[in-house]
Amino acid sequence: MGKTKKAWGGRFGEGTDTQVEAYTASISFDWRLYPYDVQGSIAYARALMKAGVLTGVEAGRIIRGLEEIKKELDKGRLDPDPAHEDIHMYIEGRLIEKIGEVGGKLHTGRSRNEQVALDLRLYLRAETGEIVREIRALQEALLDQAETHLDVIMPGYTHLQRAQPLLWAHHLLAYVEMLRRDGARFRDGLQRVTVMPLGSGALAGTAYAIDRAALAEELGFPEVSRNSVDAVSDRDFAVEFLAASSITMMHLSRLCEEIILWASTEFGFVDIPEAFATGSSLMPQKKNPDVAELARGKTGRVFGDLIALLTAMKGLPLSYNRDLQEDKERVFDAVDTLRGTLQVLAPLLRGLRVNADRMRQATEEGFLNATDAADYLVSKGLPFRRAHEVVGKIVRYCIEQRKRLEELSREELSRYSPLFDAGFYTYIALDASLHRRAVVGGTAPKQVRKAIQVIRAELKKEMGKK
Repeated sequence: MGKTKKAWGGRFGEGTDTQVEAYTASISFDWRLYPYDVQGSIAYARALMKAGVLTGVEAGRIIRGLEEIKKELDKGRLDPDPAHEDIHMYIEGRLIEKIGEVGGKLHTGRSRNEQVALDLRLYLRAETGEIVREIRALQEALLDQAETHLDVIMPGYTHLQRAQPLLWAHHLLAYVEMLRRDGARFRDGLQRVTVMPLGSGALAGTAYAIDRAALAEELGFPEVSRNSVDAVSDRDFAVEFLAASSITMMHLSRLCEEIILWASTEFGFVDIPEAFATGSSLMPQKKNPDVAELARGKTGRVFGDLIALLTAMKGLPLSYNRDLQEDKERVFDAVDTLRGTLQVLAPLLRGLRVNADRMRQATEEGFLNATDAADYLVSKGLPFRRAHEVVGKIVRYCIEQRKRLEELSREELSRYSPLFDAGFYTYIALDASLHRRAVVGGTAPKQVRKAIQVIRAELKKEMGKK
């Protein structure tokens, strides 16, 4: 396809400087909107026909031409010359080249301002559906690990210090809950994404009798924009998408940080599958958790995408300004980064090998049953604050004597309280500690099994809605 005359060139007496063309062109990245640009243009051609702007024959020629262009682009036949400016002008120019001047009627009453807003909304609707599906796949990978290792006990942490015993499955379900909220945010955001802007013109609305409700129905949008000025300058839906993406990446980064820690020699809780690790160019023994580290690092990219778009938007007067061209690269980068991370983490998690013995050993060290020791004294009638003080003194004694709580004799315990009896040792056992925490949301095995069942049922119900 050769260079085409600028669609807006009538006002200008000289051509655009080549540096300006290169600087202002977006076709190098917005080409990925072409399926949605074609989809919106086909719907708009039908709307123009219904409005009496196009004859049935003209509309048919335009629609067939657009379908042929999409096939060309599907095969990678795109000339990214900056002279074409953007994907919208490229498709329009190619249409005129294919079917003649009738192709120039397609843009009647339509502005690129509303066109790009529609394309981005259609793109985000499609990508959001894929992201929700990939979040679900990661949840299922976590659930499978949890169900397979339901009897594995690990130390729970606060301040990165060992705190209380947990089921490893319960710990994994915490990430399932984070992802559940993430999926809900993306699904909820679709309400703001699926608002149809066509008919807004450049900013004041079109002068042609376009049936906007019919256009919205054809494009699968439940709502039309209510203000033409807002419609062409609104990027709240993109900001919201980037915010949801940032929160999701933050959750994934936290998970990856734990995988990195767990896989270290110092922890030794898990072993990362070799297919998801790398080695060192110098040290032959190394097995590095590069996938998890990159996911942790790439989180900053998505945070940056959000801040970049917020910054671009913060000082814009109404309505459309060219600054809004900066939205697409930010959105595209976040989509690619988030989806790539979700896709690689699901199989990594499925392949994790769990060192249950090492986890249990770590749980038996560090007085993780100290709270249970205090609860034991409470069960004997001692106020909790007093019980806390007594057990704190016992822990100090244990540290000095290099003993664990369960290794203390009755005589040693009686120095701190006469309430200790033989039942103490059974009470503070790890398994007993877990089973007592049987409240909803607790780490007791029966509650964790029930939680897995509930989440699986929720995921199955979600899939049934698709």
